[in-house]
Amino acid sequence: MTDRPVREGSVPPATPADPSRRGFLGAGAGAMAAALAVPAIITACRAPEKAAGPMAPSQSRGRPIRVGVIGCGGRGGGAAIDALRASPDTRIVALGDAFRERVDATADGLAKAGEGRADVPAASRFWGFDAYRKVLATDCDLVILATAPGFRPTHYAAAIEAGKHVFFEKPVAVDPSGVRTVLEASARAAERKLCVATGTQRRHERCYLEAMRLVREGAIGRPVAARCYWNQGGLWHKDPDPALSEIENQVRNWLYFTWLSGDHVVEQHVHNIDVVNWAFGDAHPVRCVATGGRQARTQPVFGAINDHFAIDFEYPGDRFAASMCRQQDGTDGRVEEIISGTEGTLLTSSGRAEIRGRVTWKFAGPNPNPYVQEHVDLQDAVRGNAPYLNEGRRIAESTMTAIMGRMAAYTGKDLAWDAALADPMDLVPKDPKPGPGVKESVAIPGQAAPTPA
Repeated sequence: MTDRPVREGSVPPATPADPSRRGFLGAGAGAMAAALAVPAIITACRAPEKAAGPMAPSQSRGRPIRVGVIGCGGRGGGAAIDALRASPDTRIVALGDAFRERVDATADGLAKAGEGRADVPAASRFWGFDAYRKVLATDCDLVILATAPGFRPTHYAAAIEAGKHVFFEKPVAVDPSGVRTVLEASARAAERKLCVATGTQRRHERCYLEAMRLVREGAIGRPVAARCYWNQGGLWHKDPDPALSEIENQVRNWLYFTWLSGDHVVEQHVHNIDVVNWAFGDAHPVRCVATGGRQARTQPVFGAINDHFAIDFEYPGDRFAASMCRQQDGTDGRVEEIISGTEGTLLTSSGRAEIRGRVTWKFAGPNPNPYVQEHVDLQDAVRGNAPYLNEGRRIAESTMTAIMGRMAAYTGKDLAWDAALADPMDLVPKDPKPGPGVKESVAIPGQAAPTPA
């Protein structure tokens, strides 16, 4: 139930810069507390704009919003800071994680950085695999769900049942069963008018929003094909701690277990896949064929996940997308999306958007920090200052797109959307607790089932 830095900021220096809200926390809980204590450093490390002063809030004002954080790794701590930056009327009131040291480190860091708005008392700090229930039992209005992805469907469904608004990190599931849970909970959220925003910050980034507006207006003609990439070097890993149980060590090293991360095509590359779905009118693919493997990361500490994938997605209307991702040291980095239309091409990456063809255009305006903007948009909706917001179904479909690609690569089978979504695969233990871990094996397409059913 902890989430550690993985996203854009973890791309090695040789990779094109892609600003992050998590990269500055890569050294662990101690580094997190230190970084949270220096807001200017946080801004400089992850904002695509010039660093603002400490705790520069937006104009999102209104009734106070009380926030609980479930998942106190780098992502949870970063999201808590972003929520505080979104409005001076926001408070952090509860924290929960599988590990006590993460809760305490996050509480200490937030207390230093929060200007009196994030002093979480001991009675509102919870740890253990059931910590999420205790956070949801507090009087928070909104919860940040930032655990390892495998836990997110359960936590999301529980949050909606508890009547909480949700900031939901991506990806939102690791298997079709989890995606179905998210779709059902998102429908319940709509019925109850509970607002939901997700960690697909490109959907809130001004350069992307302006580019997609132009695409909708016909600037590249009809979008017919796409390419998307997240190629980079390796990431952090954790050696086993002999004082912890096997499952706790898996949670600490969650990137490398499909039941926790979904593999990097789901955990990380979902950002780019989501942009392709967006460009195609928020459509999802109808089928895919994929390949992938494990060449550079073969040691036991890297679990059983792949280190590279390539996927060919087929979309309605005779459209397609080529998707590629890898995490291999010493390789060239590339993180971007390319959308080809009948009259031009759109190129996007964090902080950049450009159109070539019949229309020539390059984004040149101010580009406010999208990691904060997504919290501004959510909080404005919660306060009634903006229309109702629910991104749950959209991110569930983008997550399922990435899961379908992984399933096709692991098995060597061409997959149709309906069959993949209906698959009974359920990788996550129903009642996780300290003890034995989940057994996974390396995928051998056509020969072996890579993960437990």
